Amino acid sequence: MAEVFKSSGFKDPINRDVVEFNDKGVSFRVNRLIGGTDNFVFYSDISGVEIDNGMFFSTIRIIPRARPEIIIKNFTRGDARRIKELILARVPSLG
Repeated sequence: MAEVFKSSGFKDPINRDVVEFNDKGVSFRVNRLIGGTDNFVFYSDISGVEIDNGMFFSTIRIIPRARPEIIIKNFTRGDARRIKELILARVPSLG
């Protein structure tokens, strides 16, 4: 059931952000040249999802409860919409 989405390699082919779904929650891996972050959020801890569409790529903002928002960048518009749909379908209070 695990689905994985990677940000576009067009803008940054080395440091691609990754979203990975599993049964209990979703992992967000934000890669940077030096360091990066890896966050796991249970579906029940997500209070919202927002998409900022640019000309070619989208930024996704995940709003967890009682934690800072998670920002993942450079996803295609289609992937951003699909990620939002999958999260909202699995979050008990938002679906």
